[in-house]
Amino acid sequence: MKAVILDGSHENDLTGRHVSSALITELESRGWEIEHVHLCEIKIGNCAGDFFCWIRSPGLCNVNDENRLIAKAIANSQLMVYLTPITFGGYSSDLKQMVDHQIQNVLPFFAQVNGETHHQRRYPAYPDFLAIGWLDQPDAHSEAIFRHLTYRNAVNFYAKRMVTGVVFADQTQNQIQASMQNWLDELTVGKRTQSVSLPQSQNGGVEATSIKRALLLVGSPRTRKSTSNSLGGYLFEQLKAHNIQTEAIYIHTTTHSVERTKAMLEAINATDLVLLAFPLYVDSLPAPVMNALELIASHRESQGGTRSHQLFAAIANCGFPEPDHNATALAICENFARLNNFQWAGSLALGAGEGMIHGAPLNELDGRTIPLKKSLNLAAESLAQGMAIPSEAQALLAKPFIPAWLYRAMGVYGWRQQAREYRAEKLLKRQPYHVG
Repeated sequence: MKAVILDGSHENDLTGRHVSSALITELESRGWEIEHVHLCEIKIGNCAGDFFCWIRSPGLCNVNDENRLIAKAIANSQLMVYLTPITFGGYSSDLKQMVDHQIQNVLPFFAQVNGETHHQRRYPAYPDFLAIGWLDQPDAHSEAIFRHLTYRNAVNFYAKRMVTGVVFADQTQNQIQASMQNWLDELTVGKRTQSVSLPQSQNGGVEATSIKRALLLVGSPRTRKSTSNSLGGYLFEQLKAHNIQTEAIYIHTTTHSVERTKAMLEAINATDLVLLAFPLYVDSLPAPVMNALELIASHRESQGGTRSHQLFAAIANCGFPEPDHNATALAICENFARLNNFQWAGSLALGAGEGMIHGAPLNELDGRTIPLKKSLNLAAESLAQGMAIPSEAQALLAKPFIPAWLYRAMGVYGWRQQAREYRAEKLLKRQPYHVG
């Protein structure tokens, strides 16, 4: 039996070392073959969001680096393990970078799972899933989000058995070792950790404040041609009408540069409102966006104090018709705000946005965007007054513009048409990593 450990611990993470040591000791005692991938020590490119692993080289990431080797190892393993410091309720950016690349191991076509739209399986069998996160101290809010995220990932990656465990920094090595034994025993007997509810959002709890400057952070690799930019850009045009000074920063072209990162952090310090707009990547935020949030958190901590009246809001869009898929990612955003002295100003969630918008300016699109623009107008009106996004705006954006069953049916045709451009329509269900 083979276990693949995706280790998202940071360099010099003492708790991470204790966790990985205890896990490896326990797996070896049970006869497992282990592939331990310490992700901060290898170079993997970010997922480009181009879907080439579905339509151009089906089953293979377009970036030919170690992500392919890891994806192959996972496809031929019996146990996949995530190790990570719990980061605002999510994964570390190092782990998330590889998680994003795992879409090559599922198909672009849609299926209905537990009443929701998900991608179909590419391979006949998938490994069991063990996710272990750690916190410096107990934080029920962060832990609940983490457990919810891992459950969602298990659904998307077709794990028959899954267990989620949480470790705290003050636990002894013996305590951690005992937990490992228990969690692996639970997997062995077929236990599946159940989903936990996300913490209730505190949307609407902000105090009205003066907004003079607003900063848009766009978290899509498509930058200016993205749906995220279309949504955030339209809302910011409305803020300009209120004489608010606005600025946009594109995360994917910023965080690789020390100078641009410094400018981003300074812009955040100087603004009254930060709006993060991003596409959903595997139930969470794209890895570069998680990295940006880590950098912002570290910077604010190093300053020893920040303006508590700064607002933080988010817009998420996903490729599924149900906007509820965005809930976990938006909970991570709210938790980030809570932990980093921002006032949470609420969020908006859009389903199937890429199919309708595809990066085009909203004012160039047809009448289907009328509810969408009305939602953004309402959100801008509230944010301009320093208040949270109203529930009416959230409901308007969340209303499906197409029935889920029709969206799934149209997806079959759409993916095949895109693959035809690369002469890959007959390869869409290819299993390049299948050993047998």
